[in-house]
Amino acid sequence: MPDLAIDLQDVCLNLESDAGEVNVLRGVNFKVNAGETVSLVGPSGSGKSSLLLVTAGLEPATSGQVHVGGRDLTALGEDARARFRRERIGFVFQAFHLIPSMTALENIATPLELAGRRDAHDRAAAALADVGLSQRAGHLPSQLSGGEQQRVAIARAFAGDADILLADEPTGNLDGETGAAIVELMFAQAAIRKAALLLVTHDPALAARCTRQFRMADGQVSEA
Repeated sequence: MPDLAIDLQDVCLNLESDAGEVNVLRGVNFKVNAGETVSLVGPSGSGKSSLLLVTAGLEPATSGQVHVGGRDLTALGEDARARFRRERIGFVFQAFHLIPSMTALENIATPLELAGRRDAHDRAAAALADVGLSQRAGHLPSQLSGGEQQRVAIARAFAGDADILLADEPTGNLDGETGAAIVELMFAQAAIRKAALLLVTHDPALAARCTRQFRMADGQVSEA
């Protein structure tokens, strides 16, 4: 059996809202093998982004078991989960989430510095080179195009040698041509690093690029 990058067992997530408790995830069982590419599709509000948050340990599950990269996240405290994320998980979001006052290089190097990496600057520079943006290292996000900002986000996701990449609608803010280029880059970088990729998307063609496809509806996951 391949090593499991992600293993969710009977995971439930209940959140409070103005209308009372909401059952966001309802007994989710979901596995992603190491190095595998997996897509997750489904209507808005079905729980896709919440599943990513639980997988990353950003939102503790109400019940069930969350094993990621061989670690039981349900047994870790908040600080331990944060350290685990910095070391093992990369994120690529629709909204880029770059710090406006920092250059492209600084946006990549800062998380590495916070993780105690002494070679943070060199790693950041190498990651920028990997996505073809060495010449934009000193530019602020406002000086970059949307596609360039997403390239910086991909570089940041992989700079720390993450072996699990979580991507939430990574092409949602990009035009078709730029989005296609970003998709190629993201898959290429994941393949080079043998990283598992869990991709949330509304695009059937993008979902079909993955090794396996899953559908989410009403807080539950089934293989498509």
